[in-house]
Amino acid sequence: MPKENCLIVFAAGRKLDLLRGEASRIAKEHKVEWHTDRADIGARFCFEDAKAREAFAITCDNFGISCRDS
Repeated sequence: MPKENCLIVFAAGRKLDLLRGEASRIAKEHKVEWHTDRADIGARFCFEDAKAREAFAITCDNFGISCRDS
């Protein structure tokens, strides 16, 4: 999966669980695959599609969770 469609999210615990659920929902909605792994700081969420990544970034903003491009 290309690394250019990844975001690093600064969340832990229940917030991270919430974001995993949202990532799954967004990926299903866009009919793409996604995965998450650990980053140096936070968690990296990667999507097959740039539009799905952008939708996930908006979701993070809506929840007040910081994220940045990977």
